[in-house]
Amino acid sequence: MMTTVATSWKIIRTLEELQGAGVTELADHLDMPKGTVYTHLATLKEQKYVVKRDGKYHLGLHFLNLGEFVKKHSVLFKAGRSEVERLAEETDEYVHLVTEEHGDLIYLHEARGQNAVGKNYFEKKLEKPGYLHSSAYGKAMLAFLPEDRVEEIVTESGLPQRTEKTITSRDALFDELESIREQGYALNDEEEIFGTRAVGAPILDKNETVLGAVSITKPTSRMQGDDFYEAVPNLVTSAANVIEVNIQTMRNEDIGR
Repeated sequence: MMTTVATSWKIIRTLEELQGAGVTELADHLDMPKGTVYTHLATLKEQKYVVKRDGKYHLGLHFLNLGEFVKKHSVLFKAGRSEVERLAEETDEYVHLVTEEHGDLIYLHEARGQNAVGKNYFEKKLEKPGYLHSSAYGKAMLAFLPEDRVEEIVTESGLPQRTEKTITSRDALFDELESIREQGYALNDEEEIFGTRAVGAPILDKNETVLGAVSITKPTSRMQGDDFYEAVPNLVTSAANVIEVNIQTMRNEDIGR
């Protein structure tokens, strides 16, 4: 039997999916009694997380406050934001700061350089969690997670194909992750978006625990040869190291208080 909290979150997720809906539409979509749906909507509205406009219920702006609170209290965000913005300004490309939670790719911050491409795509990606296996930053994190955790993520999320170059085989993925561990960074050669390449590096703490990853994305025409295999990896791994030092410094300051 679904709990009250689980029912409310199912309604919230459906409102997100449908971009707003009436009681009847929600009840039909979820196969729930209209009375149950209405009761949950009334509670969510009372708590200011749902609003009603023109006969339909929509997610409220108070979710923004929760998201901002969680992000601003993330040590990874606080330690990495300025470095991500600096790198985007230096390269004129897209730079992302991400982490993993519950097997999902979570975007903490992105910075867009003057020549960056894919604005609409990347802005849309910020709205929902993503897969780990088809991106440079995702593979960089997977490579340094415990193997049983990677197995768990692959089993639960699968390896859906994004382009013809996406890794969709478990064995191929684990071979790639071994190479990433050896070189210290991950490459994405049109595996997520046709026409783009990316380089990602993991962000680790002093115990080698994965905290997140940072990456640079460019059109394939602007990331060829040594740029793809040497110059950009050097930039990304250097940025990851700076963020790691920032995190350790912040934690030491907290201990000293």
